[in-house]
Amino acid sequence: MGQLKFRRFESFWIDLQPTIGVEMQKLRPCVILSCNEMNERLGTIIIAPITSKIRQLPFRVSIILQGKNGEVALDQLRAVDKSRLGKSLGNLAEKETEEIIRKLAEMFAK
Repeated sequence: MGQLKFRRFESFWIDLQPTIGVEMQKLRPCVILSCNEMNERLGTIIIAPITSKIRQLPFRVSIILQGKNGEVALDQLRAVDKSRLGKSLGNLAEKETEEIIRKLAEMFAK
């Protein structure tokens, strides 16, 4: 197995085009949610887009990324090919990652 390039809770610029309907589109920051073993072994990763439009919905997580406020849109989860990933934007804070895990567990437990 090669060196792990993509780690859980790291954020990247990702080109989400093409999209359909109300899917988040364009080149935007996204956070990797798939576990590191999946990221190492598969050609795809599971991501959630980050938006600067703050809506305070129960399935969104407020974050600060590179000094800017945003929300991780857990309602827009998708698997993408690794070739879509651009420049790394860094890792989310531990408090933010814990909130993402909590909200995902809540979303999928209901």
